[in-house]
Amino acid sequence: EDMDNNTPASGGFKGGLGSLFGGGTPEYSNTELAGVPLTGMSPLSPYLNVDPRYLVQDTDEFILPTGANKTRGRFELAFFTIGGCCITGTAFGTLNGLRMGLTETRGMPWSKPRNVQILNMVTRHGASWANTLGSVALLYSVFGVAFEKARGAEDDLNTVAAGTLTGMLFKSTAGLKGAARGGLIGLAMSGLYALYNNWDHLKGTSPSHY
Repeated sequence: EDMDNNTPASGGFKGGLGSLFGGGTPEYSNTELAGVPLTGMSPLSPYLNVDPRYLVQDTDEFILPTGANKTRGRFELAFFTIGGCCITGTAFGTLNGLRMGLTETRGMPWSKPRNVQILNMVTRHGASWANTLGSVALLYSVFGVAFEKARGAEDDLNTVAAGTLTGMLFKSTAGLKGAARGGLIGLAMSGLYALYNNWDHLKGTSPSHY
């Protein structure tokens, strides 16, 4: 009789803890738990007062602010684009300056003047290429953000238009022919990027997201 009297009390005690920590979650018997498919999961203990169906996630979930998109916009990507182009220009200019410095000082013995001349070549070319690619990335990002805000949409048209205007403005100091040539180069490069970005869609397959 004591055990029978303790059974409701223990149930009430567990119910009290359940309402305190979980809001009174329902309890499931072993038979009910055995019928729940656990795809990609190991069987759970029947003593856990948790519905296993709530633990199976079929889709990715992200913690985002209200109204935010799952993909970054052009303004967020602008910082990465400008910084990446500056670093790339510095690396390329450094290697090019080192190659040119070694070539021009080939007839000199290894001495302090030769080292200084090579170092000057490396520094000058590294800074020049970083400035060039950084300026192009800045112009492209500004035009891209402006088109996105003006049109209220983010698509490949913004990419192609921003690339074309970037080439035209960057080579505008060379006259109309230079601006036209720069615009064609920007149009070709941005068009190739848009084509690469939509290659999976053109093939009829869904693009992969990482």
